[in-house]
Amino acid sequence: MQALARVVTRHPWAVLLVWALAALLSIPFAARAPGALSAGPSTLTDTESARVTTLLREEFGEQDTNTVLLLTRSEPPLTTPQGQAAYDAFVTGLEAVPGVTRVVRAQAGSTLSTRTADGVQALTLAQIPLLDGATETLDRVRAYVKTVDRPALDIRVTGGQAIADDFTHYAEADTKRSELTALPLIALLLVVVFGALVATGLPLVVGVLSITVAMAGLYGLTRVTEVSTFAQSVITMLGLGAGIDYALLMVNRFREELKAVPATTERSAAPRSQEHSAAAAARTVLSAGRSVIFSGSTVAIAMAGLIVPPVEVIRSLGIGGVLAVLLTVLASVTALPALFTILGERINSPRVVKIGWAQRGGASAGWTAFARRVTARPWIGLLGGAGVLLLLSLPAFGMRTGYAGAWGLTPGLESRDALADVRTLGAGGLLSQFEVILDLKGQRYTPDQRAQFQSTVDSLRGLPGVKGVLSPFVTSADLASAGGNTEGIAALSTLTRRSFSQGRTYLRVTVIPDDTLKAEQIPAFEARLRAALDASGYAYALGGAPIGGQEWSRAITGTLPTAIVAVFMGTFLLLMVAFRSILIPLKSIVMNALTVGAAVGVVTLVVQDGFLASFLGFPQDVGVLDATLPVLLFAVMFGLSMDYEIFLLSRVQEEYLRTGDNDEAIVQAVGHTARIITSAAIIMLIVFVAFIFGRVVASMSIGLGLAVAVVLDATLVRLILVPSFLKLAGKWNWWLPKWMDRRLPHVVLEH
Repeated sequence: MQALARVVTRHPWAVLLVWALAALLSIPFAARAPGALSAGPSTLTDTESARVTTLLREEFGEQDTNTVLLLTRSEPPLTTPQGQAAYDAFVTGLEAVPGVTRVVRAQAGSTLSTRTADGVQALTLAQIPLLDGATETLDRVRAYVKTVDRPALDIRVTGGQAIADDFTHYAEADTKRSELTALPLIALLLVVVFGALVATGLPLVVGVLSITVAMAGLYGLTRVTEVSTFAQSVITMLGLGAGIDYALLMVNRFREELKAVPATTERSAAPRSQEHSAAAAARTVLSAGRSVIFSGSTVAIAMAGLIVPPVEVIRSLGIGGVLAVLLTVLASVTALPALFTILGERINSPRVVKIGWAQRGGASAGWTAFARRVTARPWIGLLGGAGVLLLLSLPAFGMRTGYAGAWGLTPGLESRDALADVRTLGAGGLLSQFEVILDLKGQRYTPDQRAQFQSTVDSLRGLPGVKGVLSPFVTSADLASAGGNTEGIAALSTLTRRSFSQGRTYLRVTVIPDDTLKAEQIPAFEARLRAALDASGYAYALGGAPIGGQEWSRAITGTLPTAIVAVFMGTFLLLMVAFRSILIPLKSIVMNALTVGAAVGVVTLVVQDGFLASFLGFPQDVGVLDATLPVLLFAVMFGLSMDYEIFLLSRVQEEYLRTGDNDEAIVQAVGHTARIITSAAIIMLIVFVAFIFGRVVASMSIGLGLAVAVVLDATLVRLILVPSFLKLAGKWNWWLPKWMDRRLPHVVLEH
């Protein structure tokens, strides 16, 4: 730390030049990052649905199984020559869009669900590539739709690809909007806290620097692996929230050091010279900077817990989070001290606001008195606080996870609203098709097996909730459920080629539900399919979008225990080294886990169960939490909660080592840190609340969870639970076996 302090204070302009160049070089790549992120469930390689996709491609010749649904409203209707002509012209143009391989027209008929009897509404299907070029083709389709004569034909686009692309687009838009909303409010709060415009601007500089460079790093990560669209939300939240918190700590300490460091040096008698500023900045690095590095390390450990599970997208979230935290810490201990050195006393100008309670140094009389009341009745604080957290955690035990699909977007977006009309037409099952591959184990299919094959198809067709089954034994209802009559099916592929592999060693059956299946409905439907297939006598593989979504959800939620163990172990070791204690790390882990559980419980209650959903701007029909949310919320919440833990405990330890009085150390620590914890919490709260007012439910859920966590953590936990526990534990707070004390490195924390 001594070497770092010397470098950044002796060569401040060089340090700032490096950061300026890094930011300028990062801007082009940071701008590209959002478009390179992925939304929705990714394709896992070693799963049943992935095997089905491979068989469809290699054995059945299926290349373009990605379907775009185009819902049209015709005025005049298709039952008139003018309406039909306008529709025909639209389809002809759609077929000419580069990347569109097949178009299935809306068909009329008594059982057909792709056109209303009055000819006003109709559903057209367009096949586009499954992976490479899917987004680009969809963009061309949407651009073409905008050129169609609107008075005659109103067209809305939906489908799996449209929903996933909207996730990516609106997640990026929500992040930008949240930044633009949060920054002015944060600036206003910082003006109140610091009272000076220059001091106010420095934390914002740190946040912008770390976010810009981290987003460029995220873009580089997308070149080598798949990265979730939630990564940009994580980087923004950590960059703004934690970055401004650390800068708040550093600026406060520097202003104190300016007053404490002598105004003259050996080489200069000029008061308030750059040497004076450099000395104050160096002392800031050695004190608050040390705490910032340690606090950042705890957040980085929590985010690194996401790197341990063997799921690439979760790992990408972990890498993005670690990258954001490390850059935030680096900017806080290099760029900020360099600016301190150059600015000196000018950091306190121009003075625009003077509010004593916010800007006064030293202990707060009000918070000190509050701490004395809490520690006077520690059992009430401990049991009452723990009871509240446990009560809020209860809904989390009923949490359901999955891929929410269109319901993960807020009403008012085209891909979500159009799907509602598709369901009204009775064609919602097109987005929830199940692909069944019957494996003949290398034996060629013969006519003798027809009865067994047909019996299997009939059993699937008779299951509750099945609208149709595509097979060689097709019925008119099956054809209707597929979006076309015999001519329409032929346009996609002949039934023979569709149902039999090229070597005739695999049989294919497509099961179409009678409506779009929400994530919580899929397991029951899947169970009925598997029961029928188990009784068929065939070896089989079950795939399709619903199965892929379920596999993705299980893979993600399955990473949570590994991530929790990794984070707990890393945090325990770090806190044990810092505070020379066994009990304090255990207490910190338990209380932070309770905070996370309470926040997840609130998110479950609102997002999944719909309690107060409308009031908070959430749709009431989501039904599940996005599969990535539990593990992501755990890592981010746990890491950020440790910031306040370290702010408080480091002061408790400092006071205890100075006086040897455990009870008074607790009271004084709360009195000195409550103001900064409250200010930091309000800043984080502004950042997180800004994400609640978005259009992607998963990002909104992250914002809600973190907002709840920071409120609970900065009030109930840090100001009541922790002081109560420390009071009851007494001298055992600082117990560490002597043999361990001799072997552990010594760390000194100040702020």
